[in-house]
Amino acid sequence: MNRFLQIFRIKDIRNKILIVAGLLIAFRLLAAIPIPGIDPAKLAAYFQTNQLFGFLNIFSGGGLSNLSVVMLGVGPYITATIIMQLLTIIFPKFKELYYEEGERGKAKFNQYSRMLTVPLAALQSYGFLTLLTRQGVINQPSLLGIMTNVLTITAGSMLALWLGEIISEQKIGNGISLIIIAGILSRLPTTFRLALASYTPSQLPTYLGFIVIAVVLVAGIVYLNEGERKVPIAYARRVRGNKIFGGVASYLPLKINQAGMIPLIFAISVLLFPQFLAQILTVVSPSLSLKVTGFITSFLSNQLFYGLFYFFLVFIFTYFYTSITFNPDEIAKNLQRSGGFVPGLRPGDNTSLYLSKTINRLTLFGAFFLGMIAVLPILVQSLTGIQVLTISGTALLIVVAVALETMRQINSQLTVREYEGIE
Repeated sequence: MNRFLQIFRIKDIRNKILIVAGLLIAFRLLAAIPIPGIDPAKLAAYFQTNQLFGFLNIFSGGGLSNLSVVMLGVGPYITATIIMQLLTIIFPKFKELYYEEGERGKAKFNQYSRMLTVPLAALQSYGFLTLLTRQGVINQPSLLGIMTNVLTITAGSMLALWLGEIISEQKIGNGISLIIIAGILSRLPTTFRLALASYTPSQLPTYLGFIVIAVVLVAGIVYLNEGERKVPIAYARRVRGNKIFGGVASYLPLKINQAGMIPLIFAISVLLFPQFLAQILTVVSPSLSLKVTGFITSFLSNQLFYGLFYFFLVFIFTYFYTSITFNPDEIAKNLQRSGGFVPGLRPGDNTSLYLSKTINRLTLFGAFFLGMIAVLPILVQSLTGIQVLTISGTALLIVVAVALETMRQINSQLTVREYEGIE
């Protein structure tokens, strides 16, 4: 409790928190300003029947649900970052820039991601507007109206990115993540109101069970984010002149959830792609487009097939992205160069093989847990039979992960100031 009160006693930290809060409020105000030509009733009905767009609404920071000027939020930047990381596999220059040139290389890499965000935001905004126009959610605009809306939404996405980077500079959590979490938390009052409105005394055991599931899930997510395997590392002693270097023991932390939220984003992108493909086919063959749309609709309405396929995609993409971000060969080489080794193993290929086996076993558990989080809303609604009682495992994962990271950053700032106070 004293630690918490200390946050507001220190002027510098208190000012940073107020700045972050002000910027988040500014983003929420922008998320309440819709683009012109929207039918609110049709929009609400469309989002209630489309789980995929509900998922994308999370990553937009809540701006997509009312087609605001920041409807895409930081989504295009997240997509651009993923594309840039995938390019490190194809082009050695990008790999060298990100992994070997230190902070300067990562800063340049991030700059390329920002530049890629602009065309991606324009393409995504045009795609969403075209799809929603054909669904009757938006009135058919003129060419000038389409161009105006696309430019407005693209500018809104870049503004959201700018606000996120200003928040990150305060070192009170990651700005992009805090914008997303602000959108999630803004929906809680509506969710509670709907749950209370549909409550009857006979449903008390169901509601209590729902609360227990939510608490257990939060504990599981904390375990998933904080869980890691500590691989022991020893450093050989080296004598240079009259000085001895090395001879110390350390460890290499391997996280259970090495991939983070990326597999969920990949999976939802795959699920969304056929819908956009069906809209494109209307230009070539309207009859074929209707057949594809009918197949997609019937597939998504089958909760069993949809849930199993979604789980499978998340599971596979967890392994895929972990293989991209964690390179056992590079880690083994870096350890060998610095004189480090895993006790009982030869440096080089043996160490690389051991790290590969270890991360694969950890990823198995992490992939299964992420897959269960993805299909959790379907499971909860099937068990309770109440549509308003749903736990978005994805939203909970974001909230818990961001809260833990924010606490770490605030705690580190408090620790620094405690040392500065020692004379």
